[in-house]
Amino acid sequence: RPTDKPLRLPLQDVYKIGGIGTVPVGRVETGVLKPGMVVTFAPANLTTEVKSVEMHHEALAEAVPGDNVGFNVKNVSVKELRRGYVCGDSKDTPPKSTEEFTAQVIVLNHPGQIANGYTPVLDCHTAHIACKFREIKEKCDRRSGKKLEDNPKFIKSGDAAIIDLVPSKPMCVETFTDFPPLGRFAVRDMRQTVA
Repeated sequence: RPTDKPLRLPLQDVYKIGGIGTVPVGRVETGVLKPGMVVTFAPANLTTEVKSVEMHHEALAEAVPGDNVGFNVKNVSVKELRRGYVCGDSKDTPPKSTEEFTAQVIVLNHPGQIANGYTPVLDCHTAHIACKFREIKEKCDRRSGKKLEDNPKFIKSGDAAIIDLVPSKPMCVETFTDFPPLGRFAVRDMRQTVA
């Protein structure tokens, strides 16, 4: 069950509330968030304590997956956090920043050919970051995942491929097996979802 996994909470927004302080807002994807917990925000690697957790203006003893919550954190300014950051338990597999990652990409809707160096925008959980296709490692069958070709020169609509991606700034992604909501993404270019 998602409650048994370590906490992952992608931030949708961060507010400064008079008399309370900094209040990040987002949906718990996995794990549990409780007041008193020490949390880490990736990719900033910022650690702090949760003072309180609220949903619909009611204080919660704990927030579980699916809950959209606001939570008050100690000694962190609103400038240090932003949408797309991910909050986790600093004592239980905290989220980390990634400098590059490998993913399976299925091209849905691209008018031309995609080659190494292509740099679209990735929408992953609440993050929205330009990523470079550093290396298209293999073309594979969409259904079976079986390898069809090593290091293809390019891929086009209908193709599936294994690709090394490099985000233009630090970002937090996870493996799909461990944290599905943080292991899925849409590739956007020319105002549409291309992959």
